[in-house]
Amino acid sequence: MTLISIVVPVYKVQGYLRECLDSILGQSFTDVEVIAVDDCSPDTSGQILAEYAARDPRLTVLSLPANVGLGKARNAGLDAATGEYVWFLDSDDWLTDGALRAVANRLRDTTPDVLIVDHVRVFWNNYHAGSALRQAFPTSPGAEVFDVRTRPETLKVLHTAWNKVTRREFLVDLGLRFEAGWYEDVSFTFPLLVAAERVTVLDRACVNYRQRRTGAITRTRSARHFEMFDHWGHTFDWLDARGPQADPVRPELFGLMISHYLMVLGHGGRLPLELHRKFFARAHDDYQRRLPAGGYPQPDGVEGLKRRLLAANRWRTFAALRIVQQARKKLPSISRRFGRPVKRRLINLARAGRRALLRGYYRLQLRLPMDESLALYAAYWYRGYSCNPAAIHAKAAQIAPQIKSVWVVRRDRAASMPPGVPYVVAGTRGYYRALARSKWLINNVNFPDYVRKRPGSVHVQTHHGTPVKVMGLDQQRHPIGATSMNFSLLLRRVDRWDYSVSANHFSTQMWERAYPAGFESLDTGYPRNDRLALATDAEVAAAREALGIAAGERVVLYLPTHREHQPGWRPDFDADAFAEVLGPDAWLLIRSHYFHDRQRTGRAPNAPASGRVRDVSAHPVVEDLYLAADVLITDYSSAMFDYAILDRPIVIYAPDAAAYAMARGVYFDITAEPPGAVATTFGHLLDVFRTGAVDDDAAAKARTQFRGRFCHLDDGHAAERVVRRALLGEPAPSAAG
Repeated sequence: MTLISIVVPVYKVQGYLRECLDSILGQSFTDVEVIAVDDCSPDTSGQILAEYAARDPRLTVLSLPANVGLGKARNAGLDAATGEYVWFLDSDDWLTDGALRAVANRLRDTTPDVLIVDHVRVFWNNYHAGSALRQAFPTSPGAEVFDVRTRPETLKVLHTAWNKVTRREFLVDLGLRFEAGWYEDVSFTFPLLVAAERVTVLDRACVNYRQRRTGAITRTRSARHFEMFDHWGHTFDWLDARGPQADPVRPELFGLMISHYLMVLGHGGRLPLELHRKFFARAHDDYQRRLPAGGYPQPDGVEGLKRRLLAANRWRTFAALRIVQQARKKLPSISRRFGRPVKRRLINLARAGRRALLRGYYRLQLRLPMDESLALYAAYWYRGYSCNPAAIHAKAAQIAPQIKSVWVVRRDRAASMPPGVPYVVAGTRGYYRALARSKWLINNVNFPDYVRKRPGSVHVQTHHGTPVKVMGLDQQRHPIGATSMNFSLLLRRVDRWDYSVSANHFSTQMWERAYPAGFESLDTGYPRNDRLALATDAEVAAAREALGIAAGERVVLYLPTHREHQPGWRPDFDADAFAEVLGPDAWLLIRSHYFHDRQRTGRAPNAPASGRVRDVSAHPVVEDLYLAADVLITDYSSAMFDYAILDRPIVIYAPDAAAYAMARGVYFDITAEPPGAVATTFGHLLDVFRTGAVDDDAAAKARTQFRGRFCHLDDGHAAERVVRRALLGEPAPSAAG
């Protein structure tokens, strides 16, 4: 018999599910089965589960025909479990390294009915080392086995299902099931602990408890928080049925119930304001009905006063006390903020008077009517006309000509704008006017922090690549991201997004986790790749001819990404030696990352100035280079996902894969799941081309799998789907794949 069955209910967690499954299936202890219950999830969670199940037989997927909610989904998983012990793990949380082995050892040493494990709260806005908050046990952990009737303080552990590993036969014999509704853990956890004859604890953080910015019920304002009364009621009804046997735990449980009620009532984000008094009245009724005959231990100070007011049904006094407390909490913040506008204006006037005046002009423009027919476009921090915004702009001109357009461009890049495309130079009055008055703001990066989202405006974030390296909040876990970004400001920018354009389902999953906000994801494919998906032989020939490449000549494009953690980095790449291997009838094109455009010395990294090697870093349209190239060499660049649409050979050259993954962070190991051949040294790279491994059967198979995973939406109509949804307000589009 398998020792541990882990039940994972799955619903709308596509951004977190991979991390959860990896944390289970990647542990050194393997005597587990995983029962994943797809609760009719409307996102791509089901596809992720199918992908994992196909490569690991320990994962079983139950697909429910209709959404039943967390409690019933757990029950379905319990019914399918066969392990000696069962562990209910939420699919947006993940296990710590070594947790399974530690749990298994504890289970074998103590054979408990219930094992309680510790956890850490991992906050969405702070993943730095040491920032996670560990939950201390309310009872002294040790090797002994006990029951909570003799140690009722144990009931103070967080009343969740995922911090308890339960003997399955004991749970089945008890007949305990999860109930429907919010706070279902209450009516499961406490009867479970009270009934258990053998309880033990593991003083080790085994679960990373994710504190989500969006999606959690604790951050949802709703009348459904009233459902907690039912679960606490069922808990006490169960105690009543146990008779005097449950008397030792009643005072402790009663205190926990009242504390829970007051916590929800005091949390400004959970209950609509008009329901506070009604909630208070329900809590008062439970106080009177469930109060133990001998009373219960009450805290001192303000918390004790709140309980006395609840017992006496003194709502008005209770509400007044809350107002006073909230005001006292805000006073320091108000004090710190007082005078800031004056100070800021003085600094602006002293250091950048013209900019301050223009920002004032921008604020004035925000008060004027919005131009309901104007769309503002930008790309790559105002570098010019390119990428997804350019493709959307071109398609909008065809199918939505009633929408006017204007581009933002840096002054030094203005000459690169195509003829006939209206533009404003960043930092001018025209720029601030367009920024304030446009209904649509479309960008492949974020607009500056000072930009304010007007009611009725539509912000479209197109992104500019499928992520290999981690992005957004996920960067907090890695040395580079942890020190180089203000994540609070990042999330303020993300909160402006109405739409997030996604190249593939994988990107959607990662964006949801990296940028937790309320935007709508558009799984359309990338508009810029429409050209690649629809490219004809004539267009390919034209692209090669424009570069001076003759028919029959082989073209290899080398496109490495930058290294934030290595200023001045140059790849281990000898262009002359590589060109010699390619032979006289081939071209090597080298393109540096666009981040180097301001400090470029005139040549791409390690590119000689002449011969059959050409620096194409300044070429304005990278898609021309893709069309011209017969082979792409890259490392962690998103270029591989775009180029894969052409179904041509791709070689991953990643000599620093381990160091890059540790310092910058990656979403998956591109050397393990590549789009073709892989080389980890320059000598190996030369051999790939000498031996023909660049496009042998293994490379072709890898490319086919890669294309199926990442290019399934690229049918040539992505731009149209974005325009129809984001600019014309038509129903959400569907795409190939």
